[in-house]
Amino acid sequence: MDKKRNDKDRKRFKRKMHIRKSIFGTAERPRMTVFRSNKRISVQVIDDVEGKTLAAVSTMEEALRSLKVNVESGAKVGEEIGKRLKEKNIDTVVFDRNGYLYHGVVKAVADGARKTGIKF
Repeated sequence: MDKKRNDKDRKRFKRKMHIRKSIFGTAERPRMTVFRSNKRISVQVIDDVEGKTLAAVSTMEEALRSLKVNVESGAKVGEEIGKRLKEKNIDTVVFDRNGYLYHGVVKAVADGARKTGIKF
């Protein structure tokens, strides 16, 4: 079982590094990266030039703690990150799916952010 898990992580890491070669965030157009586990969803918006996180949302926060990892929760997390970006006057981001398939929860996060007016 552990070997199978390690193979999945290794393959995702390989996809992630292949994607990250071409994706780079700046202050004007930061990188929005999604992390999902079996229990939590986390989204960060990062300025790669300065190496700083500009905004972050996670289901570990008190207001979102009751959310599970499903499409509906992904949409709520996406809407929340969109609101926080609008507060900081950021309208455009580069979407980094972090090696995950653009499907299900990852797609729901992207659609939720788009619903608030974030472009990518």
